[in-house]
Amino acid sequence: VAGFVEKAALEAGWVNVQSRHTTAGIVVNENEPGLLRDALALLERLAPRGAGYAHDELHLRPGTPPDERPNGHAHAKALLLRTAETVNVASGRLQLGTWQRIFFCEYDGPRKRRVLWHILPG
Repeated sequence: VAGFVEKAALEAGWVNVQSRHTTAGIVVNENEPGLLRDALALLERLAPRGAGYAHDELHLRPGTPPDERPNGHAHAKALLLRTAETVNVASGRLQLGTWQRIFFCEYDGPRKRRVLWHILPG
């Protein structure tokens, strides 16, 4: 994202980062290994695999592709986090705190994903 802001020569404004998927998200937090393990464990406790999600009843969903897999847990996890973040830009730099980083969160992968970045001059 920082490279995108630099290449766009944005001196001041905002950059919005958005996932285009219902089983993925974008969050800002600390890139510390213990915290990342804690976050994964928390999401798994709140939305565990195989918890009996109606979304996993693929035979009841018309038009379900033959390669579809049960992923109710991934959609439930996505309900708990955001699909986009907007970060301020000043003096050509992301205004993140010392430890803050932007993360793409994958709940149902790996899969090929698409993330959009959009700058807003301000």
